[in-house]
Amino acid sequence: MNADHECPSENAASYAPVKQQIKNRLRRIEGQVRGVHRMVDEERYCVEVLTQMAAISESVRKVTLMISKYHAKGCVTRCVHEGHGDEAIEELIDLLFKFSR
Repeated sequence: MNADHECPSENAASYAPVKQQIKNRLRRIEGQVRGVHRMVDEERYCVEVLTQMAAISESVRKVTLMISKYHAKGCVTRCVHEGHGDEAIEELIDLLFKFSR
């Protein structure tokens, strides 16, 4: 599905109930990235930088899973009920393949 598709019919994102949690996590990720930027400026030991990069990756993964969960339970379910299930499921499968690379 793309932005021109009819589904979902509601403008609100399915993750709206946890929007503040997501924003808080994203702010922490921004802080982590700034910290790594400083570490690189300071030419810190590679293992220290890589350890922080792994922490950032895990933080991003958690946000991705959170949004994916709400997408599947909200947007995809809504599309199924509105008769656009095949397209929504295909889109979800495409996303899962992107995340698994």
